[in-house]
Amino acid sequence: MQCRTSCGACCIAISISTPFFGMPGGKPASVPCVHLSPAMLCVLHGDPRRPAVCDAFMAEEEYCGDNREQALTRLAQLEVQSVPDPMPLGSPG
Repeated sequence: MQCRTSCGACCIAISISTPFFGMPGGKPASVPCVHLSPAMLCVLHGDPRRPAVCDAFMAEEEYCGDNREQALTRLAQLEVQSVPDPMPLGSPG
C-alpha cells in the first residue's frame, strides 16, 4: 500500500519518544508533528534528520484503513494499546 495523498495520520496520531530535529522533547500522540506541511506531507521525507520511527513506518491497510479518518482512529487505538501498564504502587522495580 502506498501512503495516501493529504493524509498525515501517522504524523499526528502516534507519539515519538525520542528527541528529533524541531521537537527536542519528542512528539506526543495526537499532536501534529512540526514537520507536517499544510498539504499533510512530511517535509523531512528523505532528510537524515527524519526520525527513524518515521522511516520505518510502512503504510498498510491494517493501520491505515480505507481513508484518513480510519487511519487516525486505528493509529490512535494502537498508540493507546502500546502504552505500558503502570507499575502498581509498592511493586519492586
